[in-house]
Amino acid sequence: MIAVSSMYPDQATDYPPMVLIHGAANSAKVWTVWQQELAGRGWTSHAIDLRGHGQSPPSDLSRTTMEDYASDVRDLAGRLSQPPVVMGWSMGGLVGMMVASQGLGVACIALAPSLPARQMDTSVDLRTGEFGPEEYGIIDGDTNNQPTMPDLDAEERSLALSSLSRESRLARDQRRQGIIIESLPCPLLIVTGTDDKAWPKTRYEGLWLNAEFLEVEEASHWGLVINRRALAVGIPEVLRWLTTNVGPVAETPNR
Repeated sequence: MIAVSSMYPDQATDYPPMVLIHGAANSAKVWTVWQQELAGRGWTSHAIDLRGHGQSPPSDLSRTTMEDYASDVRDLAGRLSQPPVVMGWSMGGLVGMMVASQGLGVACIALAPSLPARQMDTSVDLRTGEFGPEEYGIIDGDTNNQPTMPDLDAEERSLALSSLSRESRLARDQRRQGIIIESLPCPLLIVTGTDDKAWPKTRYEGLWLNAEFLEVEEASHWGLVINRRALAVGIPEVLRWLTTNVGPVAETPNR
């Protein structure tokens, strides 16, 4: 059974639930700040640990595919009483778009997502195997030695490090080869950070999907999920976009 960390507001609202999808070599714990803020603003959220990550049962990730991850999210969405808002970070943003492209979300929010494709690059070899966060520049657990997290304080870096996991090389190669998404049937918001050197807004120039964009000031790639100072401004902006584009959603009986 896939692990899910759910957080609810003190009082029920008509907002649709939110499904939160972590990035590569990561886990649901990375959404701690977002879940606290969402609950305080009346939103229910369900942060998924994709198979083999976080609190989900151990799994051989060597042959795990992007479609496997999308299937995990679809299964969670199918258990909810309302169609959800699908939100993902980095790799999880692309997984969210895969799910949303199949009509399973009322809106999609992608935080510095891996890019979809319009055609595959068949010159990219697909390899099996696993790797860890060292492939993303995280080589030890020292909170003072994390150059990929320049905007995080020591407490936030500790949270980031505690969220780390193993990852599927096959899924990574599939992203390099190209995950094809032609269109989305729901609103799409792409959120980037002004201090994100890996996935700045310019990487999404020429994106064919109908999307709106939001830049979070002074947020790095990690800062989009953990930097409390940047998110104090960024989260309200995301929720304003949501309430403008998504109205209250009625419960779906016997779903």
